[in-house]
Amino acid sequence: MKKQLLSLALTIWLSGCSSSPDSLESDEASSEQKANTPRFEFVEMNVPIHQSTSLDSVYRQWRGTPYRLGGTTKAGIDCSAFVQIGLAEVFQKKLPRTTGEQVRQGKWVAITELEEGDLVFFKTGRTLRHVGIYLGDSQFLHASTSQGVMISNLKNPYWRSTYWQARRVVQ
Repeated sequence: MKKQLLSLALTIWLSGCSSSPDSLESDEASSEQKANTPRFEFVEMNVPIHQSTSLDSVYRQWRGTPYRLGGTTKAGIDCSAFVQIGLAEVFQKKLPRTTGEQVRQGKWVAITELEEGDLVFFKTGRTLRHVGIYLGDSQFLHASTSQGVMISNLKNPYWRSTYWQARRVVQ
């Protein structure tokens, strides 16, 4: 009986994760639609924007929230979602959801020219990327995989060695 219930539950769960097209389209129409679709879209979050006026208030709201890959809530958040929410709250700037798309936004900025609100990017592994929001005085705000939402220093040997680039997305 338990095996049957487990099997039924698994079947229902798996079918709930699958999707089917709303209508059948020709391959030609589908290809044309894909060509006209932007590479990214802003992903709406289920986190209310509190009209925060500073990155400090964003930090106070999120401090200690654990890191969770793909997470977008205070139960767990990843670095790119945190940056997306932080810039939306403080600067009303919409960013794409992933680090890979965020690094293509705005313009490149030299590390010596960083300003509050600039995005700082790191290569933390062969294919892994990390992003945070620059605060000033070598400090940046981010969702750390080990300690959750926190402030770190670019002069820290780890961050200095993995630093990749910075982008200015707010003017």
